[in-house]
Amino acid sequence: MDAMIQYFEAMPSLHRSLLLVGGLTLFFLIEQAVPLFSLTYNRTKHTLQNLFFTLTTVIINFAMAGILVLSAKWVTNNHFGIINWLDMPLWATIIVGLMLMDLVGAWLVHWVEHNVKFLWQFHVIHHTDQHVDTTTANRHHPGESVMRFLFTTAAVWIVGAPIWLVFLYQTCSLVLSQWNHSNMKMPESVDRILRLVVCTPNMHRVHHHYRQPYSDTNYGNIFSFWDRIFGTYSVVENTKLKYGVDTYMDKKEADSIGFLLKLPFIGHRPHIDYDTEEKL
Repeated sequence: MDAMIQYFEAMPSLHRSLLLVGGLTLFFLIEQAVPLFSLTYNRTKHTLQNLFFTLTTVIINFAMAGILVLSAKWVTNNHFGIINWLDMPLWATIIVGLMLMDLVGAWLVHWVEHNVKFLWQFHVIHHTDQHVDTTTANRHHPGESVMRFLFTTAAVWIVGAPIWLVFLYQTCSLVLSQWNHSNMKMPESVDRILRLVVCTPNMHRVHHHYRQPYSDTNYGNIFSFWDRIFGTYSVVENTKLKYGVDTYMDKKEADSIGFLLKLPFIGHRPHIDYDTEEKL
């Protein structure tokens, strides 16, 4: 346990980069071998587009990383935050810390982005992907990357997370996001067991269905129980899903980096008001 803490406390930037690249490569290859949906689209073009947004996310997180480090140092030195106020053994500190970091830094910001029109305009870029795979995990507008960073920083203050817990959380978040966006086929029996605790591909894909109410469910990233607790959990046979978002289904828009970068500033498009509610 101490060795793990020491590692994440001084986790080299190279290791974090290798984790990003290695995770994408691993799930990319698995998708190729056992895809849920057939790979009939131009995967090279799709991957390059999503890697562009991955690069902008990395740049923003790197540029603002000092804020996280200073925040983690302050809450630790001043014994501030929930895990510093509770007298828990180390194993419990890790579990509670990860749970609360995931709640504030992932679930909450995701829910807010879906319910505040201005923030939705930045987040919708993530939903315009009509071929969800592991590269979709980091398909975020630079503006959304800033917003998510701010919520992660807020989580550090609320939780009282030391820097080793911050890096552990970010590592888990990265790997789980790459996995639960992947286009890999999983046995339903295995997925059902895993999603009792974590957000699996079969669970998260529902969130990428092109229309409501399904796109407003399964906000989780690491832990699945936050959606169960807050009533946003949904189960759907994945083969019935259609990816994208109903207001931006034109491929000339959804596949244009230039359009997606300016999308937040061109006005809000309300969701389509359908005559009947879809039942999958």
